[in-house]
Amino acid sequence: MANVAVVFKVYTDEGKEQTTADEIKKSLNPKGVQLEEVAFGIKIVKVLFVHDDKEGSDVFEDRLRKVKGVTEVEVLEESLIS
Repeated sequence: MANVAVVFKVYTDEGKEQTTADEIKKSLNPKGVQLEEVAFGIKIVKVLFVHDDKEGSDVFEDRLRKVKGVTEVEVLEESLIS
């Protein structure tokens, strides 16, 4: 049985990136969270989840969308890992 790593790009309310990242860490327990500046002070939150390949990544996307301060969620990268 393999695992899947999925990285989400999460957009937040302006100026709420760190607060939203902290809430994601606390409530969803991802493998990793980091802030990344994309342009002219605009920041996104990158979130990494690892899950069993039998599960779908859409569950994590739905959970991210429910976090206060999240405005948009995109799958940035998804790959099979051993």
